Amino acid sequence: MALTVGDVARFEAARPRLEAIAYRMLGSAAEAEDAVQETFLRWQGAGHERIEVLEAWLTKVLTNICLNQLTSARARREVYVGQWLPEPLLAGDPMLGPADTVEQRESVSYAVLTLLERLTPNERAVYVLRAAFDYPHREIAAILDISEATSQQIFHRARQHVAEGRARTEIDEAAARRIVEEFLAAATSGRTEPLVRLLTGDAVSIGDGGGKVPARAKAFEGALAVAKFVRGLFQPGAAKRAAAGGSAEIYATTANGGPAVVAVVDGRVVGVMCLEVTAGGIAALRNQVNPDKLGRATERWAASGGHGKPLFTAF
Repeated sequence: MALTVGDVARFEAARPRLEAIAYRMLGSAAEAEDAVQETFLRWQGAGHERIEVLEAWLTKVLTNICLNQLTSARARREVYVGQWLPEPLLAGDPMLGPADTVEQRESVSYAVLTLLERLTPNERAVYVLRAAFDYPHREIAAILDISEATSQQIFHRARQHVAEGRARTEIDEAAARRIVEEFLAAATSGRTEPLVRLLTGDAVSIGDGGGKVPARAKAFEGALAVAKFVRGLFQPGAAKRAAAGGSAEIYATTANGGPAVVAVVDGRVVGVMCLEVTAGGIAALRNQVNPDKLGRATERWAASGGHGKPLFTAF
């Protein structure tokens, strides 16, 4: 069925919301874009006269596409090389979606996106639609073809799972930058003690290289182990320069609404380290260095500009 200019305009108006839903569902910007494009193709082939509420129809189609992708993604991640982490989104990326409430901001935080991997596909769908987009359970039930009571039960269970792994502290952008700057100052001091003081006792560091960039398969656990790793990470080395493609400029910024370190080589983002901050200190470092998951970050970095001078040059 041929689409009119008006049909395309209606879909494009819905695209930002659809992409934000799909990103939270899948943890991948690239896969989210693919899911939204598949939704568009189905919209193109649908009998529009039978669609009463476009937003509800698009959301239902998109959610089912994401559920199918999540099922196949689980199988792929069983053979994934090393640790799997979500694709980070830098500050201002429209795919981050709504951020008016604490729950909306938390739903797209890097820590929560990582926790969402523990949920079943249905739990993840209900949690995203309810917590991030405030869909009533009646509409979620219609989208997933379940009862309203079942939707409520699934949401309660999903929220409990997320809460069990969460004790984060919400901070604004200025505070996030200060935390990153203090962290980097400690990391480049040449001593482990300043880093240990910033970390919680049970801090962890996880890296995702996807088998394409060196990244330890097993997480570093405990403040001292993490501090030693971080101290060595920013020290110069020919192997590091070769892996990154050159010396990296290091910046303090935010990703997924939280403090982040960004490493840039010749305008290309080669690493994003997301810091999970709690009242007791930095509880987790999640390092995304898989080039397949940094393309959108590079595009966003180039488009946003105004980054100022790097804090230092590493490697």
